[in-house]
Amino acid sequence: MSFGKMNTFIDIISTEPTKDADGFVIHGDTVLASVRAYFEQKNSTEKWRNMAQSDEVNALFRLRTIPGLALHNRHVIVCEGKRYNIYSVENVKGRGMYLEVLAVNVDG
Repeated sequence: MSFGKMNTFIDIISTEPTKDADGFVIHGDTVLASVRAYFEQKNSTEKWRNMAQSDEVNALFRLRTIPGLALHNRHVIVCEGKRYNIYSVENVKGRGMYLEVLAVNVDG
C-alpha cells in the first residue's frame, strides 16, 4: 500500500465513558487518532463478492498500524462526515505494518 493511495483522512474514536481530572464520568466521543487511510465503499466487484464476512459490511479501510493503539470493534471511524462501526480488524500479511478494517455505515 503506497502512501499516495492513502488519501482519505479518518478519525478513530472511542465512545466509551471516561473520567476527567475531577473524577466525573464524561459520556462522549474521544478522538484517539487522526490518520490517513485508503477508503473503499462496497461495490459489485468480484473482490467484494468473495468477501464472506457479512452482507452488512459496506466499507473497507486500510491504514498503517498506530503504535500504542489496539484497534477493535468498540471503536468508531469517522470518514467524510459519516460514522462507521468497526466489524473486523485484520493485520495485513501478519507483518504488523498495515491494518485492514471492515466497517458498517451507521448513518444508513
